[in-house]
Amino acid sequence: MTTVTAPRRRADATRNRARIVAAACEAFVDHGAMAPLDEIARRAGVGNATLYRNFADRRTLIHQVSLAVIDRIVAHAHAATAEEPDSFAALSRFVHAAADERIGALCSLLSGTIDPHDPELTDARAEMKQATEDLITRAQADGLLRTDIGAGDLVVAVAQLTRPLPGADCLDLHPLVHRHLQILLDGLRTISPSTLPGHAVTMEDLSQRA
Repeated sequence: MTTVTAPRRRADATRNRARIVAAACEAFVDHGAMAPLDEIARRAGVGNATLYRNFADRRTLIHQVSLAVIDRIVAHAHAATAEEPDSFAALSRFVHAAADERIGALCSLLSGTIDPHDPELTDARAEMKQATEDLITRAQADGLLRTDIGAGDLVVAVAQLTRPLPGADCLDLHPLVHRHLQILLDGLRTISPSTLPGHAVTMEDLSQRA
């Protein structure tokens, strides 16, 4: 009996933890970093005790949500690279997938809430940076993406388009995000590009502005 029950309990605990992280991600998008933990437990379909058993405090939960979002974005990049033979199509697929993760809405989680120099988070960010730059480099090498674009340019664009507008009465513009992303992507193609002001923004540029 013991050999059957123990793995099942571990599987249940793993599913509960995953549900809590997913529910927390949604709640943080809707209400910000101070979303009520009781509401997160309700969305996850677990009791408050289960939430606190998995995550000792809000800071720990936010840390795990941040890692989960970054991991999914990296997975999107790898999937696009592996499954799209056209390098610009791969980049486009990745940009739209990253937008679905609502990274703009989650940016506030990384500001003043968790340690930005945490080794685990630093490694995850480095992997995301590399995956993004690889997609851009491939599209530029194929002559499909203008060469005066850097990974930082894409990160800023996606973050701005997925950042909720202040005020509870503002229009929900999220349904329009993919439309405007496609307009942006069409402007990044190499066909008759205009001259952009400034220089290509790198991820290092964004780090210096953080």
